[in-house]
Amino acid sequence: MGKYSEYFTMNESDAADYAATQLDMFSEGASLSCKEIGDGNLNYVFRVVDAHSGQSIIIKQAGPVARISADIFVSTDRNRIESQILKLQYELAPGLVPQFYHYDPVMNCCVMEDLSDHVIMRKALLEHRQFPLFSDHISTFMVNTLLLTSDVVMDHKAKKDLVKSFINPDLCEISEDLVYTEPFYDCPRNDIFEPTREFAKAFLWEDEALLLETAKLKFEFMNHAQSLLHGDLHSGSIFVTEDSTKIIDPEFAFFGPAGYDVGNVIAHLIFAYVNAECVMEDAPAREAQKAWLLSSVREVIDLFREKFLSAFREHATDRSAKIPGFDLYFLDQIIQDASAVVGLELVRRILGLAHVKDIAGIEDDMARARAEKLCLQMGKAFIMDRSGMKDGEDFVRAVEEHMNGASTR
Repeated sequence: MGKYSEYFTMNESDAADYAATQLDMFSEGASLSCKEIGDGNLNYVFRVVDAHSGQSIIIKQAGPVARISADIFVSTDRNRIESQILKLQYELAPGLVPQFYHYDPVMNCCVMEDLSDHVIMRKALLEHRQFPLFSDHISTFMVNTLLLTSDVVMDHKAKKDLVKSFINPDLCEISEDLVYTEPFYDCPRNDIFEPTREFAKAFLWEDEALLLETAKLKFEFMNHAQSLLHGDLHSGSIFVTEDSTKIIDPEFAFFGPAGYDVGNVIAHLIFAYVNAECVMEDAPAREAQKAWLLSSVREVIDLFREKFLSAFREHATDRSAKIPGFDLYFLDQIIQDASAVVGLELVRRILGLAHVKDIAGIEDDMARARAEKLCLQMGKAFIMDRSGMKDGEDFVRAVEEHMNGASTR
């Protein structure tokens, strides 16, 4: 039996050997080197490069235990789901996801295009860079992947077959726990910055009206198989350049409420906004960065609405969906769901197990405490006031109202 006939977790040497012996992608005599570049919570990501030609690929392997916590066991079948999703997303939104080359069901790994000429968007935002085409690109990706996989467009039986294919219980359970449940009580697994704890207790954990809304949202997430979600669409899952956007890591994909993806994108723009507010010392540069981020929030929502309605008119096949007014009803529900997810994400990345560097990386304790409280205040508002959210200006207003009411720098 060969070395790769039974699963094991690869290291850098194994991944280089795997590329040389198992993949027909490099020329004979290639001199391969490998570096593990993954910094996520679940997987191992290897970049393999041929020193002679400069050709490179990415090998991504799913491990049986989450890197974020040894207590979280996850099925390695998520790599199959990710592989199939990447291929489907490439068809639905060409140019906005990396090219996919190979899937190995034994080693639970997939091989894809190397995007080293891009930068992870979170890193770029922490450097306070701007990407003027991002809103256009990400709104196209979300409309194409969310609307075109819904019952509005798809044959209903074909969609149900996809729902079965992309059942993702382990990854969904992580979201159900880390997003919808644990941040809203004093869960022992939470990782909380101590200056924030008492505020969280009084402002969130003891608010029964808020807790009721989070319960409603959790069961909607579990039971509303509306569209094929990316499932983890944040700035750490997006590669960018000045003129390119590539969405990666769809391993959390399953059929759920479409607003989940939209809300995640908006929440992480807001994290970047709060980071700029609390970290940048140069006032003109700070205000310019904040203005661009708020403009991006507005544009993502408004471009999503505009493109969604246009695509709805072009692609809708269901007779009932074509009844006048249903398109706006359907879209308004998605936007309200998106607002709720903005709030959930703003809360869970502060109080839960998985943080974001935008906030947790703030070195000054007072500045970090201020940033965390701002996120929690906005998060609660986005959840409780979601029924009033219609367009990009509503989302921007929700941010500005809390910033204007916050204490001075």
